Amino acid sequence: MKVLLPKTKEDFEKYFELRWRMLRKPWAQPMGSERDDLDTSSYHVMICKEDRIPIGVGRLHFNNAHEAQIRYMAVEEQYQKKGIGSLLIRTLEEYARHQKADHIILHAREPAIPFYLQHGYKIEEKSYLLFESIQHYQMKKML
Repeated sequence: MKVLLPKTKEDFEKYFELRWRMLRKPWAQPMGSERDDLDTSSYHVMICKEDRIPIGVGRLHFNNAHEAQIRYMAVEEQYQKKGIGSLLIRTLEEYARHQKADHIILHAREPAIPFYLQHGYKIEEKSYLLFESIQHYQMKKML
């Protein structure tokens, strides 16, 4: 397994395709819905098994000088519960620390809450309902 930063157009195509397939396609959302305006200024990480084909992806951006936010964490189904998500979290947290962030926030889907609790995040509040069916909770971790 290699931790890589997507660099080329092809890298980003593979990165966004995995993000869409895991986080949007199951809810019949079109390609493109997995992207937002902060993608161009964010820190992107992908975990690859071979040939720069991502099996896990995640993104970190800064809301201000002290607060970083993790978004769009996704791991291929057959690689879940094998440490890929943990490696993504550690890599994103390390970058946030290096950039002098005080804390990280994220909005976790309800089924992912145990994963984030295990990594030191705490629930702050119920946040939003995505696609009228996916409850999210704001979580925070002090660095």
